[in-house]
Amino acid sequence: MGATSHSGHDDHVPWWRHGVVYQVYLRSFADGNGDGVGDIAGLRSRLGYLSDLGVDAIWITPWFVSPNHDGGYDVADYRDIDPRYGTLADAEQLIDDAHGHGIKVIIDLVPNHTSTEHRWFAEAVAAPPGDPARDRYEIHPGRGPDGAEPPSDWRSVFGGPAWERLDDGEWYLHLFAPEQADLNWDNPEVQEEFLDVFRFWLDRGADGVRVDVAHGLVKDKSFPSLPDHVRIVELERDERHPYWDQDGIHEIVRGWRALMDTYDGDRMMVAEAWVLPERLGLYLRSDEYHQSFNFALVEAGWDAAVWRDLVDRSIAAVASVGSTPTWTLSNHDVMRHTTRFGLPDPGEWREWLVAGDPADLDEEAGRRRGLAATMLVLALPGSAYLYQGEELGLPDVWDLPEDVLDDPVFFRSDGEERGRDGCRVPLPWTDEPPYFGFSDGGAWLPQPDRFGPLAVARQQGDPGSALELHRRALELRRAHAPADTALEWLDLDLGEDVLAFRRSSGLVCVTNFGRVPVPLPSGEVVLSTAPVEDGTVPGDATAWLLER
Repeated sequence: MGATSHSGHDDHVPWWRHGVVYQVYLRSFADGNGDGVGDIAGLRSRLGYLSDLGVDAIWITPWFVSPNHDGGYDVADYRDIDPRYGTLADAEQLIDDAHGHGIKVIIDLVPNHTSTEHRWFAEAVAAPPGDPARDRYEIHPGRGPDGAEPPSDWRSVFGGPAWERLDDGEWYLHLFAPEQADLNWDNPEVQEEFLDVFRFWLDRGADGVRVDVAHGLVKDKSFPSLPDHVRIVELERDERHPYWDQDGIHEIVRGWRALMDTYDGDRMMVAEAWVLPERLGLYLRSDEYHQSFNFALVEAGWDAAVWRDLVDRSIAAVASVGSTPTWTLSNHDVMRHTTRFGLPDPGEWREWLVAGDPADLDEEAGRRRGLAATMLVLALPGSAYLYQGEELGLPDVWDLPEDVLDDPVFFRSDGEERGRDGCRVPLPWTDEPPYFGFSDGGAWLPQPDRFGPLAVARQQGDPGSALELHRRALELRRAHAPADTALEWLDLDLGEDVLAFRRSSGLVCVTNFGRVPVPLPSGEVVLSTAPVEDGTVPGDATAWLLER
């Protein structure tokens, strides 16, 4: 009956190999002081909710001191908390409180660049060319007889050139916004500084570190020319991209891992590495990252064959180095998958945001498929990351008015790209406008009326709601697929639109990517994203069964 089998064995199974991590986009989660921005106090007040949901850990987006030109990913001080979120003492208390609820805490570290308001950058700008203070950053002379041309033609991920000129004529690299100056990771002082930042947060009880732009850091200092279309994606040739996925990254990571291994409690690192599945294993060797996000499904369409291929490739890539997959469907940088899967081509969501026809969006299909996709992912071996609001079935607010947009992508592209604000709208806790329980004083991005019926208060206790479905799924996952890494595909002769697999515990997952209901195999249906009638699972739905 089985066609393909993946398996693994580990005497001691650390929590992160199978845990479910909930991403908290802090400024949009819960506002504790009424200023319209989510904060640590708001998060502490909702830890009971996260405990009831059944997650193992939370990943908190950057809470460090920042001028907030890129949602906190422009860090001015890595050892203190931005006042809009609270204090360092609040952060320490949050970590303790989370541990009291049985929830581990992953902080978000940004080592590729600092804010231009970081003291190091101020020292670099004040120093003359050639001064050691400048060597902490990628600051270089320009091209041409008077240095008036930037050192390369590289483009920023956020649009426009990746170089900014200083008053004395030299140029600094910013692969993202101009307010985010890239560090020079060839510099020993930079390497030691971040080892110390790791120590600072691990000493305060952090259980893990998510590393932003983990495929960045090391740059090819010959600054080869690049066509604009490879700002983000891998080059289609054997050569390495000059600033993504350079081999020199791995020596840096080994230093971090060696430090983390001196701490007890299964501390972990997870990489945000946008690399091909075949390259992912390089980041997951036993002396490097514990996890790396698998973004393959973020770009996938709603197609059973595509999903099976991506699952197989992803499991194989990490199994080769003894690791486990880390699945994710949504995060603070991408359109929510409940909306993506309502598009004619979910993999083209970026292009749709620029020039797509809203009439092409089938919101109801997106909702159905979004739930089905999440339940498929939660049944897979490995770890899973949920993005806040995913458990509520929240859609992407792709139609925010332009005058409220905050993302530098929108401004750097002169309004051609709407950016990422649509997935960052504050959560609805109650169905009472104008702020839906997020705050009693405001919301930094406006929440649409359609959030009201999806509020936590409306869904709690409703057995047909997305929230209760997620709670049930996490409960079943903990009971029936806690740490087993085996996956066996099942051939049920139900056509090319059906994916089915069994975990070694006897948990069977069936996802119908088509529109026509299909019969389920024998077993007790313990979860389904749509009503199962006469032993069939409808289209765009997932069902879990326990074999009798």
